[in-house]
Amino acid sequence: MLELKNISKKYGKVTALKSVSITLGSGIYALLGPNGSGKSTMMNIISGILPPTDGEILYNAQGIRSLGTAYREKIGYMPQYPGMYPSFTVRDFLLYMSELKGLPRGSEGEVDYILRRVELDDCADRKISALSGGMKQRLSLAQAVLGSPEIIILDEPTAGLDPKQRIAVRNFISETASDRTVLWATHIVPDIEGIAREVIILKQGEVTDIAAPEKLIQKMSGKVWRVRVEHNAAEEFRKKYRICSTVPDADGLMLRLLSEGQPCEDAVPLVPTLEDYYLYIFGDIL
Repeated sequence: MLELKNISKKYGKVTALKSVSITLGSGIYALLGPNGSGKSTMMNIISGILPPTDGEILYNAQGIRSLGTAYREKIGYMPQYPGMYPSFTVRDFLLYMSELKGLPRGSEGEVDYILRRVELDDCADRKISALSGGMKQRLSLAQAVLGSPEIIILDEPTAGLDPKQRIAVRNFISETASDRTVLWATHIVPDIEGIAREVIILKQGEVTDIAAPEKLIQKMSGKVWRVRVEHNAAEEFRKKYRICSTVPDADGLMLRLLSEGQPCEDAVPLVPTLEDYYLYIFGDIL
C-alpha cells in the first residue's frame, strides 16, 4: 500500500503539486494530465528522486524517508527519455541493470523471459546504438520490471510503438500488475481504458478526480454527439463545440463533438469513451 499524504512541491514561486493525497494498492493506476500538470514531479517524488516540499509518502504505513534504500529497492522506474549506454548490447545492458539492482547471480533466465515479452529477443545481441526509438522504449520498460519490483512507475511506456507492439506491451504490463502497484502516465488514453483499476486526473498540480474508467465515462453520458455538416458550416461548429474527430464523407464532414445538450436537430448521441472525458476536461489546455 502506497499513500501520498498532502504532497506539495514548489520550484521557487511555482507550485507544481498542491496537497495531493491518494492511496494506491495493487493494480494499474493511470495518471492523466496535459504537459505541465505535475505528472513528472509526482512520479519523481514517488520514486524518491525528488523530495516533496510538504507532506509525506508512506509505504505499508512506514515513511519512505525512514525506509531509505530499502524503499528504493522496491521501485522500478521507466522515464520518458531514458539514458542508456550505446555500446552495450541489449542483453548486457539488462544484466548490468541486474547487478545494479543487486539481483542474485544467474538472472539470465529472467532477462531472456522479459526480452521475449517485450519482443526484443531477436535483437538481444545488438548494440543499443543500433536500436530504433521504439526498441529503446521497450528496453527501458524491460529494465523497469527487472527483478519484479513491488512498485513500477511508467512514463509514456507505449509512446513511439506500433499498434502490435503497443498491444504486446500493454498485455505484459497488465499481467505484471496483478500483485504490485503500477503507476502509468500516458497521453495515449485508449491504452489504459480497459485495464486501469483507477484513473488519476491531474490538472495544474491538483488531483481533480480519481475513479475507475467506467465511472469517468459515465459522466460523459449525453455529452457526445455525431453531426453531419457541410464544409462551409464546420467552422461555426468548431467555434461552439469541442470537436473530437472530423471525418469527410460524400456530403460534407462527420463530426464527433462534445456538447452538454443536443447541438442540432439531426445530432445523434454516441457511446462515450475515456478519451472523450479527457478532451472534455483538458480540451481547453494547449
